[in-house]
Amino acid sequence: MRPRLRAFALVLALAGAGVAHAHDERVGELTLDHPYAKPSLAGSAHGAAYLKGIRNRGEHADRLVGASTPVATRVELHRMALDAGVMRMREVPFIELPPKADTPLRHGGEYHLMLIDLKQPLKDGERFDLTLHFERAGTRTVKVWVQAPRGETRGAHRH
Repeated sequence: MRPRLRAFALVLALAGAGVAHAHDERVGELTLDHPYAKPSLAGSAHGAAYLKGIRNRGEHADRLVGASTPVATRVELHRMALDAGVMRMREVPFIELPPKADTPLRHGGEYHLMLIDLKQPLKDGERFDLTLHFERAGTRTVKVWVQAPRGETRGAHRH
């Protein structure tokens, strides 16, 4: 009986591991880790989408060169940078993905995807498709989960 319980526990653990990693996607040598968006503010025409990171496992650099989604008119690649002592958000033509490196696209970080002219507000718990376009790896559509970051209450979105 004990070997059966161990086998059953192993099956459950492996099934749970699959669920835990189900929010990662691969495209070529890239791993797209945990795409998410924050709920949008009421009345806001824009939102933002993020990824915990894009891991380039390859030997060559790649670039994220664009994105699209049915929930917004367009998606812009944005970079936050210090300019004369002031943090500014600017659209960039691509996001560099160096070889053998992780590039985070997290809220509060250097890069994110700006969702322009939302067709409806992004609500906590919803999901939507986001298509990412890479220079070398091609195109991949991922499922974005709308969620409030830990420790942040609704309405605290300051993007």
